Amino acid sequence: MSDYTPVATGTGARARVQRGGAFLAGMIMPNLGAFIAWGLITALFIPNGWVNQLARLWGGLGADKTLPFADAAGTLVTPIIVFLLPILIGYTGGRTVHGQRGAVVGAIATLGVVVSPLALHLGSSGSPAPTDLGGLPPQFLGALIIGPLTALLMKWIDHLLDGKLRGGFEMLVDNFTAGIVGGIAALVGVFALGPLVYWITTVFADFVNVLISAKLLPLASIIIEPAKILFLNNAIGNGVLVPLAAHQAAGSAGKSILFMLESNPGPGLGILVAMLLFGPLAIRPTVPAAIVVQFLGGIHEIYFPYVLMKPILLIAAIAGGASGVLMFVLFNDGLVAPASPGSIFAYILVAYPGDLPTILLGILVSAGVSFVVGAALLGFNRKKEPTLDLEAAKAQSARNKNSTSAASA
Repeated sequence: MSDYTPVATGTGARARVQRGGAFLAGMIMPNLGAFIAWGLITALFIPNGWVNQLARLWGGLGADKTLPFADAAGTLVTPIIVFLLPILIGYTGGRTVHGQRGAVVGAIATLGVVVSPLALHLGSSGSPAPTDLGGLPPQFLGALIIGPLTALLMKWIDHLLDGKLRGGFEMLVDNFTAGIVGGIAALVGVFALGPLVYWITTVFADFVNVLISAKLLPLASIIIEPAKILFLNNAIGNGVLVPLAAHQAAGSAGKSILFMLESNPGPGLGILVAMLLFGPLAIRPTVPAAIVVQFLGGIHEIYFPYVLMKPILLIAAIAGGASGVLMFVLFNDGLVAPASPGSIFAYILVAYPGDLPTILLGILVSAGVSFVVGAALLGFNRKKEPTLDLEAAKAQSARNKNSTSAASA
């Protein structure tokens, strides 16, 4: 994890928050390849993806038609986002805490959280309860919680049993304890953590609804941007904003600003550019690819780990999001359909006729604000911390490990 997130020194609140953010980022960053794979498949092969759009533009494909090849490839989208990515996160979190045994039980437990909405018929007026596996929402937040906690329980049990088993029984006990812990944790995910994550999502959604009703849309970024960083973007966007926006767009206006509250790619772009220019040296090489996937591909999840490793960048995300929404409000902008995925290309395709210039201006303003605020929060690279170098980060990690070993000896 230190390869991406240098160890925060100190004992104050800020250091604790940074360490917590680094731990969360450490569950995401090793799996960025899977996120990128999902993002590319999504951007290319969904019904309004690049392949179908190019076929409609150049091949005469009907507006309501899709290519069979794209449909077949697009079947990968839901299984990857619903199952593979959360399980990878839970697996990685468990491995960080307790090696391979922690990884196994973390993955088992994560599956319980994933299927909880279907098992308990969790839903609301804005987001109906799923009726099959394809209707399940992504459970990234649940995976971030239950994977490490289950591995921690497994580590505690292994410590209790260490040295107390007769020879020849170790493998039998190890396998059964992992199965029991993983199974119980999966049930906890179904009946406890799954509903808790659903409740958290509902609270976020209700708050956004209040702001919308009070005509305080720019302030919605105060809740939307942090919710996105916690991987609640799909729940907020698809569960609340898209249904409300679709109802509004079906009216006389023919468009809705609500489509743009969560999907605006500007704040993420500004944060990534700030990271590229002023962020830790160890992670800068990863940023250009993230910019392409986020801004052009519309996969916002790609920039969330960068904020998690520097949680103070939440301020930049909120400032950028609010400034963009303010621009959209001032110019009465709107989209005619969801920008899915939230890329600049999707915005161009679904912009209301005549609104595109000011929509692009709003995206540019939001990116500029988040960049300036993010760069300032990163200190414009004036703080020459030795741990910001990759080799220095590895050396510091080794020193911390040696110090811990010495202290426990």
